[in-house]
Amino acid sequence: MGTLKIRLGMIGGGQGAFIGAVHRIAARMDDEYTLVCGAFSSDPDKSRATGNLLGLAADRIYDTYQQMIHTEVRLPENERVQVISIVTPNHLHFEPAKLALESGFHVILDKPATFTFEEARLLKEIIERTGKLFCLTHTYTGYPMLKEARQIVASGRLGEIRKVYVEYPQGWLSRFEEGRDNKQALWRTDPAKSGVAGAMGDIGSHAFNLAEYVSHLQVVSICADINKVVSGRQLDDDGAVLMKFSNGASGVLIATQVAAGEENNIRIRLYGKQGGLDWQQNDANTLLLKWLDKPTEILRTGASYLSSYALHNSRTPAGHPEGYLEAFANLYRNFALTIRAQLMQEKPQKEWLDYPGIEEGIRGMAFIEHVIASGQSETKWLEFNV
Repeated sequence: MGTLKIRLGMIGGGQGAFIGAVHRIAARMDDEYTLVCGAFSSDPDKSRATGNLLGLAADRIYDTYQQMIHTEVRLPENERVQVISIVTPNHLHFEPAKLALESGFHVILDKPATFTFEEARLLKEIIERTGKLFCLTHTYTGYPMLKEARQIVASGRLGEIRKVYVEYPQGWLSRFEEGRDNKQALWRTDPAKSGVAGAMGDIGSHAFNLAEYVSHLQVVSICADINKVVSGRQLDDDGAVLMKFSNGASGVLIATQVAAGEENNIRIRLYGKQGGLDWQQNDANTLLLKWLDKPTEILRTGASYLSSYALHNSRTPAGHPEGYLEAFANLYRNFALTIRAQLMQEKPQKEWLDYPGIEEGIRGMAFIEHVIASGQSETKWLEFNV
């Protein structure tokens, strides 16, 4: 495929930002990218300080994302950035992505895709018009054993899917952290920056994406109970959702940030006519297959019996743990391999194309807005319209 690295730029992710550093680690892990430029903060001094720490050339550290994109597009083709990674709060997703795509750059965007559902639909139109590639970082779909789970469902071994349980419990917002000068809490609980949802947008959208990814089904109606548990909080910090899927299956989604003592153990259990599966992040190398009439099977990352999708997204020999950073890196690597195939006018392998895109982004934003609408409605059950 060639050895030249993809030239990467970043918007957001300055000093003190959590997810920006994770994106940079993910981009470096497989040596597919080199970071060449960035506009890391709305504060030009912070942006320059971050760029200096990352060893960027002074003239490739920008005060604003507009300055970065307008300057980079004028550089020689073999020097300018090729992919722009956007790791800003939700309200600053659409405009940078729009400008980057329309300026000829591929985009990696942190989830959720946009601030509103309508913005997500507009973003799809822009992607289709420009012909540029787009990746949305729904991290958990990068885990090898979740890719294996998806392939098992597709194979029909479990039979028709009847039930989906997905949960994402956190406890970090059990107190009024936004009143304690916690930067992450401040923007994630602010409707002007996060959007209409708190926990349901932040982690509920991950759970929703996982349910549809593994099951190969789409949600067609929902009934939501949405709560603001901590006094003074503006957005939801807890909720549960009943779901109906396109084949008639039912599901339950739980997302909470007030489960004191919990960390990030996202989990999915899925049951078909013949058997079920069970995966959780606390034991990410293990996938349990449960059968109606025989003992449970334990599948493990790195084993030769796994599908090509799981093996392609594993790096270490069996028994060596691979976790969140590796899952994140799988999205970056598959995106880079797809871009390089396009540059060389070659057909990308099917395993490379297994990363989230704008369709997942649109459905994620639809989930967020439908969940909040259902939570506020006396009718409760709402059709899931996209």
